[in-house]
Amino acid sequence: QVQLVESGGGLVQPGGSLRLSCAASGTFSSINVMGWYRQAPGKERELVATISRDGSTVYGDSVRGRFTISRDNAKNTVPLQMNSLKPEDTAVYYCILRTGSRAYWGQGTQVIVSS
Repeated sequence: QVQLVESGGGLVQPGGSLRLSCAASGTFSSINVMGWYRQAPGKERELVATISRDGSTVYGDSVRGRFTISRDNAKNTVPLQMNSLKPEDTAVYYCILRTGSRAYWGQGTQVIVSS
């Protein structure tokens, strides 16, 4: 059983920063990709960023240059540093772990960007 636990969401003013983190536990292949997606009210879930075990990253167009993803392979954690936040970044942020054909999701953490 794989569990993903997110933390770090909250309320922040436009232009501010937040740092999310996700910790994975359980049994899974070391060949995996971890990352973040988000879903705003009334919208489809979209890619924020992913990172493979070797550090290769993929960013969504709307966050590239503002968000930075990293990972600690020893601890199976995936921090997401979010800078220059905008109201349109408001969403529930979900952690994902993909290995082979399987995808595991966290419960999500709410991020609200508002003055």
